[in-house]
Amino acid sequence: MAINKRTLAEAWQRQAAGHALLNEVGLPPVALSDGELEACAERAEEAADGGLCLLLGEDGTVRGHHGAYREVFATRDLEQVLYLIAEAAMRRHGGSPEETAGALDQIDPAWGRRFRSGGLDDSGTVEVCGRDPLEGLAWIAGSWRNQDPYTTLAFFRAAPGQPVDAEQLALLYGADPAQVAAGTRLKDLQAVDSGRAHWDRRWESCCYGQAGGWTFLLHHDTPPGAYADKEAYAALGIKESVWLTATSAKAIYSLDYMRGGRRVDDDWGMLELIWYERGRAPYLRGGELDFLNQALRRAELDHPELTDTFELYFHAMEESLGLRLPRRDFAEGEVRAAYWAA
Repeated sequence: MAINKRTLAEAWQRQAAGHALLNEVGLPPVALSDGELEACAERAEEAADGGLCLLLGEDGTVRGHHGAYREVFATRDLEQVLYLIAEAAMRRHGGSPEETAGALDQIDPAWGRRFRSGGLDDSGTVEVCGRDPLEGLAWIAGSWRNQDPYTTLAFFRAAPGQPVDAEQLALLYGADPAQVAAGTRLKDLQAVDSGRAHWDRRWESCCYGQAGGWTFLLHHDTPPGAYADKEAYAALGIKESVWLTATSAKAIYSLDYMRGGRRVDDDWGMLELIWYERGRAPYLRGGELDFLNQALRRAELDHPELTDTFELYFHAMEESLGLRLPRRDFAEGEVRAAYWAA
């Protein structure tokens, strides 16, 4: 049976009546049109409580919104709606993600497991990470926010576990052919004139290589070959790419994930990392990027020692997509590097 306003209200009333933690949690405002949703969002903004608003469609689809334009879930499953209302309410009480999970445990152990998995269904036990995230991709998160070592971190692969040719990729984007052929390393560029020459030219340089089944290309600004021959690009066999771009002066940190020739973004447009808040899924629940929602939840629970949300985000990308950068190679200057060709 399709959800309507009455069935939704009655179901929440029964749910809340059965659990002390939900006794004082009311059903979020339910809008039946975009105009009503905008009014609901305005009231929530004025109250500064970040409250959830529900948009109920004629077909029984319930869409959860934070604000008028940020849709966070869409489902026709009444039990999922009840869970998502409870999750939002417990999270708003404050505390850590583990405390939110504990509160949901008290309401329903299956809901606690669901929160810990980060998914919309009870996916069972999830193994703890057990690794130091700063030995993976997360080591670069802090400095990258200040565009160090590079503004853009780009990753490419032909298929899972199949990186593309790193030298050919660097050449396609405009790296100096002589330096690529010579196997120039970052320490070679930094050795000239005690590093002063590279300091002046670092905006004209790139680093590249392979790690975690991906080929990486790190650079500033727009490479001279960014709009190179499409046939040459296709010849590299690239099927997936991930672009992380930092514009620290404007506090813009964006993600572009391309797969099979299309952007993976649930039609949201530009994806900014600052949308992520600890304990709240940044992307549409059940959507194309839900794998990142789930990886972020696991990162939060497995690594409470990470206080920087960017470190958590980068660790989640490593866990879900396999992105890595060789920390030691960068520290010791062994990573391949080149200037753009003149």
